[in-house]
Amino acid sequence: MSATTRYLIERFTIYLLTVYISFTIVFVLPRLVPGDPLTIYYARLRDIGSVQGVEQMIEEYRKMLGLDKDLFTQYVSYICSLLRGDLGYSIGNFPAKVSDMIADALPWSIGLLSVTTILSWLIGTLLGAISGWRGGRLSRIFSIGALFLSNLPYYVLAIILVFVFAYTLRWFPSTGGYSVGMTPRLSIDFILNVIWHSVLPALSIILSSLAWWYLSMRSMVATVKGEDFVVFAEAKGLPQKDIMWNYGVRNAILPQVTGLALEMSRIFAGALVTEVIFGYPGLGTLIVTGIRTLDYFLIQGTILLSIFAVATATFLVELIYPLLDPRIRYGGG
Repeated sequence: MSATTRYLIERFTIYLLTVYISFTIVFVLPRLVPGDPLTIYYARLRDIGSVQGVEQMIEEYRKMLGLDKDLFTQYVSYICSLLRGDLGYSIGNFPAKVSDMIADALPWSIGLLSVTTILSWLIGTLLGAISGWRGGRLSRIFSIGALFLSNLPYYVLAIILVFVFAYTLRWFPSTGGYSVGMTPRLSIDFILNVIWHSVLPALSIILSSLAWWYLSMRSMVATVKGEDFVVFAEAKGLPQKDIMWNYGVRNAILPQVTGLALEMSRIFAGALVTEVIFGYPGLGTLIVTGIRTLDYFLIQGTILLSIFAVATATFLVELIYPLLDPRIRYGGG
């Protein structure tokens, strides 16, 4: 067996084990919480005085959803359903299917996070590369600003943006994915309205993420700048611009590429806190809804999507790395 084949088999085995163990943990954790979602639902109905016939209805729901069976039987049914691609029904929004709810929320998270992640990565990496290579007073000013933003919790930044631009200046809406009364459709008016509503959540994500990309790239470039191959290139009399991009940035950017791949995979988890603060109808809001109502199947479906995306992105990065850096070889040390 060649080193490349052995490397691929090892990585794929680790990938499968990671996904399986993660899926099992996601099944077990919600069921460790005292009670069950149907009991919670019954308690709400009892509080509003609508109790007649509810207990019988709850038992029927429990049987239909398989919650009357023992934990091992539920687990086997859960794994079999996943293999069929069936995420089940939402308990709190029955008879809505979890897959349909995710399909409705996913475009919002992808639209917001894909744009903000790529923009923050490009701007942060570019500024970090230039700052790390050239240094100077402007670099120090940028670094101080980046350190401040990186240590400022992004939910605090989001609240500040809401207070300043939504409540004080009233330039942007404070909540929602689009204006009340509008019907989602493919039209210029609706698209512009969605963009208008997404400015503040996007700005909060870009500012907080950009600082980390900037500091990371600046540190890597500053480290690479002192390597022997850079000194040799300078001794050969190559232009500084060529040395910076072909020797400095090219060798410093690998961790950034890995980080970008993982960040893109986290799109499938949504920007949980940001979406809740801005009332944005993405996957993060969906996860919070599932946790609040102890909706087993909704929690499982949304978190499983995130786990699968992160594990797959990590697996692909490990396969692509040798193509990006000739110093890395499949099966090599």
